[in-house]
Amino acid sequence: MDLNIILQQLRQVGKTEQAREAWVSLAAQYPQEPQVQYGTACIHDSMGLESLAVPYYLAAINLGLAPEDLRGAYLGLGSTYRTLGQFEESKHIFECAMAAFPEALELRVFLAMTLYNLADHHAAMSLLLDVIADTSADEEIQRYQRAIRLYAQDLERQW
Repeated sequence: MDLNIILQQLRQVGKTEQAREAWVSLAAQYPQEPQVQYGTACIHDSMGLESLAVPYYLAAINLGLAPEDLRGAYLGLGSTYRTLGQFEESKHIFECAMAAFPEALELRVFLAMTLYNLADHHAAMSLLLDVIADTSADEEIQRYQRAIRLYAQDLERQW
């Protein structure tokens, strides 16, 4: 049986602290395994122990995760930095992530939250408006997609 599945089952039955301790032990035993570092980061993050998750996220990213996990690790680390009030670090991580995964719309949304925290409201709104224009299936949003994109570029413009 997959160890990851066993640890997830521990969490599901309310033995979250035991699962966390097991991940920490594995991370110490296998410091060069990016998947183990990533799993350890995730359990800390899910338990509200964000500051403890950071070094594990960094290790996982630096050790070389598979693309699907790297995308999640970038999002987790950027979001964690944001919740810790480390907004510049969060912005940097999201910008790196978007360079690696330009199609990842969720990264744009999380970057927008960070930009809001940095008081760059124009850039935050522009990102969100573009994501809405790109993803909404709502007929009325699609009907006004051109205008939304125009405003996303310059919310201050008046005619």
